[in-house]
Amino acid sequence: MTERQPRIVHLDDTSPNRRRGGDLRAMLTPATVGSTSGFMGLALIQPGERIGEHYHPYSEEFVFVVSGKLEVDLDGVSHPLRPDQGLLIPVDVRHRFRNVGDTEARMVFHLGPLAPRPELGHVDTEDTSGSQDARTTAVVEAGASAPPDPAGARA
Repeated sequence: MTERQPRIVHLDDTSPNRRRGGDLRAMLTPATVGSTSGFMGLALIQPGERIGEHYHPYSEEFVFVVSGKLEVDLDGVSHPLRPDQGLLIPVDVRHRFRNVGDTEARMVFHLGPLAPRPELGHVDTEDTSGSQDARTTAVVEAGASAPPDPAGARA
């Protein structure tokens, strides 16, 4: 039996995932650190950008706004999100994030528990193919393989 060791992952050691809008950085995942109960990352969202609507059929999502001015739509209802605010998004709640400010927004996210298989963990409900590659619904952040991202993001 192999004992897991603590691991520190720096933001610079991650690659952008722009498939759903914004710049999602999966930092602590089954693929990167061997996590077994969930995964954590940072979303960097530029002014005017959005993370397309989606939901998680197996996981709650915990969000903490570090900086910037965001709006989140939860099952179609808009709510403001500001720095130092946290948000719990229950399983199956559709959600979309928009940067409505004039500076970059930074938002920490954590999802848990993990889906039985990575490709079951994330369901897109909005087509983001106008500016991004929306060919997959896999939870790439959790280490699933996915089609190549033309923007250069790695799974």
